[in-house]
Amino acid sequence: MPNGTVKKLVSDRGFGFIAAEDGKEYFFHRDGMEGFDSLVGGEKVTFQVEPSPKGPRAKQVELSQ
Repeated sequence: MPNGTVKKLVSDRGFGFIAAEDGKEYFFHRDGMEGFDSLVGGEKVTFQVEPSPKGPRAKQVELSQ
C-alpha cells in the first residue's frame, strides 16, 4: 500500500488530498475512510489507488500506525 500525508482536508465537504511519497497527489472522499471526521491535516496515512473518471484517487485510507 502506498504511504502519504494528508495535504489538505475539506471536512465540511467530505474530501481531501494526500501527498504520496512517490510525489503524486491523490484525491480522497470520506466514503473511502473510516474516522474521516477525526482526521486533521498533516497525518500520515496508507491507502490504495483506484481509477476514477477524473483520474486516480485514494481509497481505503487508513491512519499509519
